[in-house]
Amino acid sequence: MTIRPLADRVVIKSVEAEETTKSGIILTAAAQEKPSIAEIVAVGPGGTVDGKEVEMFVKVGDKVLISKYSGTEVKVDGVEYSIVRQDDILAVVEESAVKSAPKAAKTVEKPAAKRGGRKPAAAKAETATAAKKPGRKPAAKATGAKRGPKPKTNK
Repeated sequence: MTIRPLADRVVIKSVEAEETTKSGIILTAAAQEKPSIAEIVAVGPGGTVDGKEVEMFVKVGDKVLISKYSGTEVKVDGVEYSIVRQDDILAVVEESAVKSAPKAAKTVEKPAAKRGGRKPAAAKAETATAAKKPGRKPAAKATGAKRGPKPKTNK
């Protein structure tokens, strides 16, 4: 038996869900998330839907990202399919672009103020000149803690 979708509907088959996590923990069927990547099995003809002309942008064999709770699930000949509208498809996954793209190095530049708590020389000079100008209060210390008088000790 085959399924032929009408109007702007698409028949999709979910790609198998991950059974283990990256750290190697095996997940039960109940703990696995519903996969958001699916393969298109059949595409409707498009046409006029709700008074608007709809052009189909996807084709059979495309892998797509879908909304988590979209569509209607059906079971035909022991295989589970979902029928979704083209509007529920979020993106087309292009595997060749993903595999061929080189992995970028993950280097994050820390701001100067965060490096070891020291300010660069230019920032120190600005703070010093701001404190010397008349009518300005001296800049607060980098630690931000206010110190009061020392407590008296009995010796």
